[in-house]
Amino acid sequence: MVSDRLNQFKDRGITEAKRFFWIFLYLWILLGLFALHKSIVLNEPHPFYHQGFAVINAFVLAKIMLIAEVFHVADNLKHKPLIYPIVYKSAVFSLILLSCHVLEETLSAAWHGQSVAEKIMDSGGGSLIGLVVSAVIMFVVLMPFFAFREMGRDIGNQKLFEQFFRQRRQYISLQS
Repeated sequence: MVSDRLNQFKDRGITEAKRFFWIFLYLWILLGLFALHKSIVLNEPHPFYHQGFAVINAFVLAKIMLIAEVFHVADNLKHKPLIYPIVYKSAVFSLILLSCHVLEETLSAAWHGQSVAEKIMDSGGGSLIGLVVSAVIMFVVLMPFFAFREMGRDIGNQKLFEQFFRQRRQYISLQS
């Protein structure tokens, strides 16, 4: 009885660790590319300097996304055609991630004794429109992530994984 509970706990932990890993990896790639792009645009001498921040942010944001999923944030359209939950979740989670980014910038500004408004605007390229564009970019890049998540929910995560990472069976048409 105790070993059954331990095995269930272990299996659930492994499943949650896998979910966390894929969310983290996706966000790390996304945030790492944003940081690299910003370094190149600003012509910084060390373009990979901010990659550590991208890893930390991806870790924190992945945990926030997992917590939001536990509370079923944006799950109310899961029985609609796929496009609805994908777009809705992308919008909601991009707002959540943008809010976390604004909170991070606020705390960073307070820590360094800078103006909060100035620090937040710097993250959007110096203007409100830059911040809005960042939110739109986040929305668009989250769409494939949620598309795969929703398809995995429909056909099963194992089947989705096999479709992408295992050799597919070749079907021969008998109507040739």
